[in-house]
This record gives sequence, C-alpha cells and structure tokens, in this order.
Amino acid sequence: MLKVYIILACYILFPLLIIEGFKRWTVVQKIGTVVLAYAVGIIASLCGVFSFATPEIAATFGKLQSTLMNVAVPLAIPLMLFNCDFKLWTKALPKTAWALVLGLVSVVVAAVSGYFIFRSNIPEADKVASMMVGIYTGGTMNFNALGAALNVDKSVMAIVLAFQMVITMPYIFFLLGGGYKIFRKLLPYKDITCRGRKDADTVETADVENYHNMFEKKNLIGMLKGLGLSVVFLAVGAGLALFITGELNELVVILTITTLSIIASFFKKVRELPKTFELGMFFILVFSVIVASMFNIHSVNGGSLYVGGFVLWIIGVAVILHLILCRIAKVSGDLFCVCQVGLLCSPPFVP
Repeated sequence: MLKVYIILACYILFPLLIIEGFKRWTVVQKIGTVVLAYAVGIIASLCGVFSFATPEIAATFGKLQSTLMNVAVPLAIPLMLFNCDFKLWTKALPKTAWALVLGLVSVVVAAVSGYFIFRSNIPEADKVASMMVGIYTGGTMNFNALGAALNVDKSVMAIVLAFQMVITMPYIFFLLGGGYKIFRKLLPYKDITCRGRKDADTVETADVENYHNMFEKKNLIGMLKGLGLSVVFLAVGAGLALFITGELNELVVILTITTLSIIASFFKKVRELPKTFELGMFFILVFSVIVASMFNIHSVNGGSLYVGGFVLWIIGVAVILHLILCRIAKVSGDLFCVCQVGLLCSPPFVP
C-alpha cells in the first residue's frame, strides 16, 4: 500500500514541478505544461510503474486514482472561469455555434463513410462507429454510455479507446507544440474575443498561464478563496445531482458547477481574485497526468489493426472536413483549435 500512496503523492508533485519548470525554463514554456503532464503519465505507464503485487492493491489504487481524477476537473472548472469576462459571449457565440455544428457534421460524415469502407473487416462496425461519434462529441462518458447501451464487448471497447488515444494524443501534441500557428494561417480570420486578461496586479498579458508570484502571500490568500468557492460549488452540484437522480450524475454536477461559476464571474471581487486560472491549471495538470498514466499499450495488437484504421479514418476525415467547412464559414484558426480539442478530448482539455 505504500507504493499506492507514493504514486498518488507523485500525481500532485509532478504538476508542481512542471509549473516550477515553466517559470524557470523557456524550453518548458515552448513544450507546454499539458504536453509534459501527458508525457510524465505515459512514460510512467510504459515503464510499468502501475503494476502491483496483488489484484486487491491494484483495485484499491484504481478507486483512489479515479476519485482524484473525478475531483480534479470539477475543482478546476470554476477556478478557470472566475477570471473570464462573459460579456464577450454576445459577440463570440454565433461563430462558436457554427464551429461546433460544422464539427458535428464532419464526424457524422466520417463515421458513415468509414462504416461502408470497413464493415466487411470489423464485426459490429456500426457499433464502433456509434461509439466513435459519441467520444468525438462528448468524451469517454458518451463512449462508455453508448458501449453499454449497445452491449458492445468490453475488449472491443478497450481496443477502440486505445487506438483513439494513440491517434489523438500526437494530434493534440502537434496543436500544443505550435500546430495552432498553421491553422491560424489556414484560417486567417479575425478572432473577435479578447486574447488578454488582467491579473490582480493589473498588468495586461497575452499569456494564458502566468505562474510567476503564484505563491506569494497576497496571491495565495486569493487562490484559497477561489478554491473555497469551488469546493462550495462542487458540494452544491453533488447535492443537486443526488436530489435529482439519486446518484452523483456527472452531467448534473458539471452543469451546476459551470452555471454557478459563470454567474460568480460577473461579480468584480470574484473576477479579480488573483491566480485562480493558474490554480485551475494545476488541477488540469493533475487530471492530465492521471489520464495519461491509464494508457495501456498492451491493449493494442495486430488483430485489431482494422479497428485502428477505422478509428484513424473517422478522426482524419472529420478533422480535414471540419477544417474545410470552417474555411468556408470563416471561422478563426484559434476557434477551430478550441473546437477540435473540445470535440476530440472533451471540454476539460480545452484550457
């Protein structure tokens, strides 16, 4: 059990080290904090760090791992929304809606066309296509829900999810590593939302992450206030979910937290809390390390290559078609990238 607690402590420690590296070294800033968080998790998984002496210990670790992951995102969402100025939504919403609709159209076309190409080589190709549309439009929650509803074999679900991660991760790394600049050139349209934000020291910055002076007393007190408010919102969301559904329904919890956070952001005292975005990013990094550490290369084998080709077709065609449609609709490169990450990886990955 000591190993379990050491790994859980490392889930907290490594994001802190990444943040410290971001403050000190330009190379870390260029690579990006999320990319490094994923790299840490994947390398640890490939090195066999998560092998345990008994199945009981492994099961206990899995429960603690899932709990930490499920708490990290609900705490991060309010912290990252408090500094936002949602008055800009009235200007940004039409284009954002267009980008989303075009993305949905793209993945449906990709899934349907891929079905007719691969159906003779993949058993239950229609179910695989359905699950891929689900994960593309709502993340693993939709994927798992569709898999259960369609009674898909667990091994097939594992293979599809593994290939989806193998294909998606390099693309996300490409975006974070500078690929967004290419999409800005391919979609050179004006982004009508404000790119900068103000920290507590009233210095305007175009950088989203500004970890400098994060742990100074004046900023630390503000972050703790923001964290306390996030915990309250999480408690309200959990209570409402239990009242409405009788269980901790993730959809109800997230919608409640997001709604309360947006309302709170209209209050100046909340909006000017220092470094809440950066604290939210810390929880996102924790989430990223955990998710990456769940990657299992052994679930991929030669007999499943047709499934891999099907998944690659759906993602590749959806991305290319989405890009073409966004070019026609004059969607900006930045908005396209945000929409892509939201569709491929779910909203928590957007920041």
